[in-house]
Amino acid sequence: MTHDIVILGVFVADTAYRAARLPRMGETLIGSGFSLGPGGKGSNQAVAAARAGGDVGYLTKLGDDDFGAMAREIWAEAGVTSLATIDPTGFTGAAFIFVDEATGQNAIIISPGVGGTIAPADVAAQAGAVRSAKIVMTQLEQPLDAAEAMLRTGREGGAATILNPAPAQDLPDAMLSLCDYVTPNETEAEGLTGIAVTDLASAEAAARSLLARGVRKAAIVTLGENGALWVDDTRVVHSPPMSAGPVVDTTGAGDAFNGGLAVALAEGRSPDDAMRFATATAALSVTRPGTAQAMPTRAEIEALLAGA
Repeated sequence: MTHDIVILGVFVADTAYRAARLPRMGETLIGSGFSLGPGGKGSNQAVAAARAGGDVGYLTKLGDDDFGAMAREIWAEAGVTSLATIDPTGFTGAAFIFVDEATGQNAIIISPGVGGTIAPADVAAQAGAVRSAKIVMTQLEQPLDAAEAMLRTGREGGAATILNPAPAQDLPDAMLSLCDYVTPNETEAEGLTGIAVTDLASAEAAARSLLARGVRKAAIVTLGENGALWVDDTRVVHSPPMSAGPVVDTTGAGDAFNGGLAVALAEGRSPDDAMRFATATAALSVTRPGTAQAMPTRAEIEALLAGA
């Protein structure tokens, strides 16, 4: 079976706690809310892309447990085709998420479980699906060699490759040269380039540094409340932020943006249209709690774009 978009990543069950602040060491606080739901950057991106209208396959590894069943259920609801391997010897990943009740900002700790053992062999087992895709995307929550194998396999099949370099870590130029697009946020862009991203000019400088290191088509820096910036060899496109309502939870905003971007690029949209589509997807996601559960539908995205 072929899919327009194939994404590699981990699944984790998100345990999200809302409180006024994080506790100090040795301190216990009373929170104002709790939720348990599906997460993991790659899984969130796959759900976002599918709900935004994409034909998506998701490559990962799960344990044979309740959290693994949760993963398969949310993918089925969103229309994501599972390309997951089941490993009964380990556990499906989980994440602790603190959400500031006043601002919606978050802090996260991830235990990836069997997702941390994803290897190039797992990519090779699904090489047919990866090579036949229009868009291949990965992040860095699974081991680096698996992410590199995903990008290389996608490139071999002629797919456009997207790397969301999160969580931030040093990357060799050889890996960046496998990327048609990279999508760091401000912190990740600084980590990769040494350029502190504080405004549009510094975001452009960081993006151009990534292009100089081998990124083939465009570097796209997400800027939170300042939108996102697309930089390629011939143009700079700033997509300003969109408001879809009060901000409730920013946890999955970057994943929503990447999922929306993958759909837009798979559909052959121009950089301007692709950035607007991705920005609208992210804007809607922060107006509701949760991560995968917060991803908007295609109809919601189109309605926001029509009114923007």
